[in-house]
Amino acid sequence: MSYVDGFVVPVPKTKLAAYVKLARKAGKVWREYGALDYHECVADDVTAGKRTSFPRSVKLKPDEVVVFSYIVYKSRKQRDRIMAKVMQDPRLTESMDPNNLPFDAKRMFFGGFTTLVKT
Repeated sequence: MSYVDGFVVPVPKTKLAAYVKLARKAGKVWREYGALDYHECVADDVTAGKRTSFPRSVKLKPDEVVVFSYIVYKSRKQRDRIMAKVMQDPRLTESMDPNNLPFDAKRMFFGGFTTLVKT
């Protein structure tokens, strides 16, 4: 079964174009190293719940949008190999300075998931 990395980040609306530029570059790098699929999705139907929700999870501010991203790999082993290469790739390391990112990395959350069901 495939393996998936998922990410949720708050992105200021004024920096969404810069985020898209970075995401396109990142997606290209991930795919070059073997990721099967790479998606960046902007929320357009999420409401702030009373206890939990995508907006609450990142402490969304009024001038921000939620971006949900996921990367698909053949396996966890492949993901670990690809991630090691991606993290060393100079095309991305230059762009990953936390002080220059087009989003607040402190409010980002992410994780790796083994596929449970695929239809």
